[in-house]
Amino acid sequence: MSKRKTTIDEPAAPAAERDGRPSIEAIRAAAFAQFAERGYPVVTVRDIMKACGLTQGALYNHFKSKDELLHDIITSTQAELERQCLQAVADAGDDPRARLAAFVRAYVVRHCRLRVEALVANREIGWLDAERMEDIRRSRRAIRAILVNVLEQGVARGAFEPPQVDGKGDLKAVAMALLDQCTHVSMWYGPGQRLNEEQMASLYAEMALRSVGAAGKTTGK
Repeated sequence: MSKRKTTIDEPAAPAAERDGRPSIEAIRAAAFAQFAERGYPVVTVRDIMKACGLTQGALYNHFKSKDELLHDIITSTQAELERQCLQAVADAGDDPRARLAAFVRAYVVRHCRLRVEALVANREIGWLDAERMEDIRRSRRAIRAILVNVLEQGVARGAFEPPQVDGKGDLKAVAMALLDQCTHVSMWYGPGQRLNEEQMASLYAEMALRSVGAAGKTTGK
């Protein structure tokens, strides 16, 4: 009589494995969602790992601490935003109006699509230490510099006539105002809006062109 082979049921695969995501991407996604919903100070490492279906030890395979995880997720989304803005301007050709419209469209589309990421990046950055915060602010200054450069080109070529006060202008202030306006879309835009993401981006591009007194509209798509 042959011995009966004893079988042991294998544990169910973690959520991250079931949906095919690498564990690091599952951790990032769970962290964004948890920080957006509850705020960074309240969320624990255990909360994040429970949300993505992984063990607590899995986080420490990639990140030394919750602080490092927050820095990583903000840095990653910030770097991609910088890359997309730079690429959009480079692809727009030589016309400053087209370059400004392309920059704004890229910025607004990303903030419409990745509202959770934008919310966390803008609201929770204050919990980072000075060195990590400066790392992110460096990228934000680079994005602002791209926009200022486009505005300077437009003014030099007579395509833009931005507002002035007492005969004085400040293109950095104009750039900051445009960025604030575009960033804020992430606070309220969501499914079911009258305009889709691309249409909203074109609307913001048109508003930006009018704000700098662009001669003739060119919102592209």
